[in-house]
Amino acid sequence: MATRAPFLNTRYGGYHHREVPGEDEQLTHIGPGTPCGEYFRRFWQPIAFSDDLADLPVRLRILGEDLVVFRDFSGAVGLLELHCPHRGTSLEFGLVSQKGIRCCYHGWLMDVDGTILETPGEPADSTLKDRLCHGAYPIQESNGTVFAYMGPPDKQPPFPIYDSLVREGYKIIPGKKYFYPCNWLQILENAMDPVHTAFLHTIVTGSQFTDQFGVLPELDFMETPAGIVYLASRRVGDNIWVRMVENVLPNLQQVAPVWEDGKVEHSFDGPMMSRWIVPQDDNSTMFVELRHISDAEATPAWWADRNVMLPAQLPVSESLEGQQRQPTDYEAQVTQRPIAIHGLEHLGSTDRGITMFRRQVRRGIKAVEEGLDPEGLSREEGRVIPTYCNDTVVQVPPAATPEEDKKLMRETARRLAEKYLEDPPLLRQIPLSPPLQRGI
Repeated sequence: MATRAPFLNTRYGGYHHREVPGEDEQLTHIGPGTPCGEYFRRFWQPIAFSDDLADLPVRLRILGEDLVVFRDFSGAVGLLELHCPHRGTSLEFGLVSQKGIRCCYHGWLMDVDGTILETPGEPADSTLKDRLCHGAYPIQESNGTVFAYMGPPDKQPPFPIYDSLVREGYKIIPGKKYFYPCNWLQILENAMDPVHTAFLHTIVTGSQFTDQFGVLPELDFMETPAGIVYLASRRVGDNIWVRMVENVLPNLQQVAPVWEDGKVEHSFDGPMMSRWIVPQDDNSTMFVELRHISDAEATPAWWADRNVMLPAQLPVSESLEGQQRQPTDYEAQVTQRPIAIHGLEHLGSTDRGITMFRRQVRRGIKAVEEGLDPEGLSREEGRVIPTYCNDTVVQVPPAATPEEDKKLMRETARRLAEKYLEDPPLLRQIPLSPPLQRGI
């Protein structure tokens, strides 16, 4: 746990606040051998979109490791250590081959599983290639996205199947891939902070989503079998709009539609987006986004265009003045420092989702350290994992007083969430056929 700075309770007390505590390394450091790094490596991680892989290899940095990903001409995808095992030349400059990738320096040929197929220049009777393998990681492609498992081979879980990504009536398409120069945690925690949506995205910048987001919601938070969800309820006339955004452990966030305004009553509608917050290293993070597109034309046309970005994610201006006048998530999160210092925070009641999520990650780290599977990891092949992100709008007339109405909104949200946890709505929208199976 990080140390804390003094709690200032006098004016002009900056002199007593000059020493900056260290970061919370247990949660923020993700390199090989670190507690959180080993936790992350128990889960499949997205590393690229399938259409990123053409005839040239792509260099990556994921979880503090330098790697190269490529699709050979047979169609197989490989994720290998960046440097050739012969003399260390970068395979970013390798030659993609019919089978594997060939180093540009001396022609060593590595298969997608790390098998060394050829060592040109070695004697014909050399057994070097038969005794040596190059570092490689297992790959899985799904929804136009390349995923890798970078953990211990004997701990590899089945590839996860989330109900939101296999529901009937929706296409799942790749969205944007972009980068923040800061730690993963301060980005992912944003999903458990519904107050910032009302303030940053509406009051400060003008309505970047709908005007109704400008109302500060009544808040609650609940752990789920997959992670955590916030419950943000707002009064819209005779309706209560309950918005639930979730973090799926360890680093998937699912976001409910931002075009919701709470005016029309409707049941659970599911997420508009599934987005992984993938650490490249301790100080840089990659976003990998999948978009949910309804076949019933309920999705705005702009969201189906992957060249159009969700508002307020990256700076709206190249100038400092422009960024100061209209800050986005980028400025709010990146300027917390490359790694946010928890010892300088003063968390309030609205930050309960953040503290709950941090506790979940710590529990996952502890489980891995004890040789156990962390929460959110399924070892049942074909099991569909339920998720809970959604908007729900129900008709409930206002209570007699503002205070009673706030309580009514919170109670309504809680009842809905408990109902969804007991009977996950998206599981009922899955056309089951082997090997898929429903499960909680």
